[in-house]
Amino acid sequence: MNSQDFPILTTKINNHSLVYLDNAATTQKPQCVIDAITDFYLHKNSNIHRAVHYLSEVATEAYEDARMKVQKFINAANSKECIFVRGTTEAVNLVAYSFGDKFIGKGDEILISALEHHSNIIPWQLAAKRHQATIKVIPMNTAGELEFDAKLLTNKTKIVAINHISNSLGTINNIKEIIQAAHAKNIPVLVDGAQAASHIKIDVQDLDCDFYTLSGHKMYGPTGIGVLYGKEHWLEKIPPFNGGGEMILQVTYQDAIYNELPYKFEAGTQSIAEAIGLGAAIDYLNTIDYQTLQNHEQKLLAYAMEKLSTINAIKALHPWASQSPQRDNTPLCMH
Repeated sequence: MNSQDFPILTTKINNHSLVYLDNAATTQKPQCVIDAITDFYLHKNSNIHRAVHYLSEVATEAYEDARMKVQKFINAANSKECIFVRGTTEAVNLVAYSFGDKFIGKGDEILISALEHHSNIIPWQLAAKRHQATIKVIPMNTAGELEFDAKLLTNKTKIVAINHISNSLGTINNIKEIIQAAHAKNIPVLVDGAQAASHIKIDVQDLDCDFYTLSGHKMYGPTGIGVLYGKEHWLEKIPPFNGGGEMILQVTYQDAIYNELPYKFEAGTQSIAEAIGLGAAIDYLNTIDYQTLQNHEQKLLAYAMEKLSTINAIKALHPWASQSPQRDNTPLCMH
């Protein structure tokens, strides 16, 4: 990875080269992603899964190839467990709505954390209001670390929703511990992985999470595309979030038979070019050595902390402000 991969970095602002530090909000796009999207519109543009003509077959193959890339990237057991959505926000809303309608009732509890982005708070608030459930929160200490206690998990807890890496503090949560504690009580766990994909290797089978979410634009891909990973048995149990074309096998005016996974959750014309662009972004990420990347991020962090420490008005909250060794829940970088 180098600056020459990103055309936008040649931009001049007030006669200075662009320096972009807002990757936690969205990443810039390498030329290979831009080329993949352009190539689709120049040579493959067609709807998918709905015709037998050449362009539709080519577009469908490219779209499903992108899904296979997602599967391998996160080590899902099967590509049918990878649902294309608009981003992490839609993925969380899908689970909150569909899982909530099926499994959350009056008096039940939903456990989230004090480190969550609004995208992993509001959907659960809406679900709680719909079903007269309660939101419980894993507290955070002044160092920006979660203080998880398995006692927070009760017989009323129906799901845990927690981020992998904090968008604001960069804290890497010990989600494996939380998943294990939740599963000991047969409670499923959704992980918001929006900030993780471009920093650490993701292995959903090793984590054993029940749901995992990704946003393409956080991992050098296009906006308007993301992924919901779900264990097959959960995706089979919960109802569709959106209704329309493609997500049905048979329909009458009275009822419908839903399509098989993953199409059950992909209603209407999908973001085809964006999915292909996400596939190209994954190809790009696969060329990166993550250990080298993390070493570079640590150097940037050390440099930033050194400079910020000279400003009296700034108080460092994290333990990484000192020379203490990095722990599992300390940040890779400061966002």
